[in-house]
Amino acid sequence: MSANGYATTDLCDAYGDAVIVCEPLFRDFGGRHAFHGPIVTVRTFEDNTLFRHLLDTPGDGRVIVVDGGGSMRCALMGGMLARRAADNGWAGILINGCVRDSAEIAPCAVGVKALGLHPRRSNKDGVGAVDVPVKFAGVTFVPGMIVYADRDGVVVSERPLDPVAAG
Repeated sequence: MSANGYATTDLCDAYGDAVIVCEPLFRDFGGRHAFHGPIVTVRTFEDNTLFRHLLDTPGDGRVIVVDGGGSMRCALMGGMLARRAADNGWAGILINGCVRDSAEIAPCAVGVKALGLHPRRSNKDGVGAVDVPVKFAGVTFVPGMIVYADRDGVVVSERPLDPVAAG
């Protein structure tokens, strides 16, 4: 069982098709390798303005799922934003895109999973949408669903799952 009380492997075994498993595309960058919480979504492309504003709000143990269109041409998050996420109580961040400042992100008390690293920062035009369904890694992420992530992968459920039943 992971440090957060859930192991994605156990959740898959216990809940079968009630959990949706993401394609194994993500690498760990944050100080927490296991995290879970209700989903808040951001859809954007090479612009982190809306995502950055969301990180300034109370996270309350939620997880931000960012559909950056899978862009490998810039980073949507760096060390400063990872610290903001940890300070504001976000449990984790799942990014369909890149991050930068990996050495600064690593000690932050927040889970961060992304496709890879890129040194270039994103645009700041305010383009995108918040709290809309987003689709990547073979999953449609809907605001309010629950994401569970650890070193073994990422799974999503329509409702909270009981770790005792999975253990």
